Amino acid sequence: MVKAIVEIDEEANRVINVIKAQYAFKDKSQAINELARQYKALVLESGLRPEYLKKLEKIRSEPIARVGNAKDFRSRYGLK
Repeated sequence: MVKAIVEIDEEANRVINVIKAQYAFKDKSQAINELARQYKALVLESGLRPEYLKKLEKIRSEPIARVGNAKDFRSRYGLK
């Protein structure tokens, strides 16, 4: 087991505390290990580049365009 002294900002500290509480871990080390496991599964093993994951997240946050059925689509765009 490797021991390290690290400096993290307040936001990262809050995230680690939330994960610690969510998984009922005893200390922050377990929360950081869980973060590393999730990062590995999501980013490193997914085969997707981090840039693509950011782009995908942006696309997911965009509003959905509802077109209804084919008749509604045709009438909306003046098609026959």
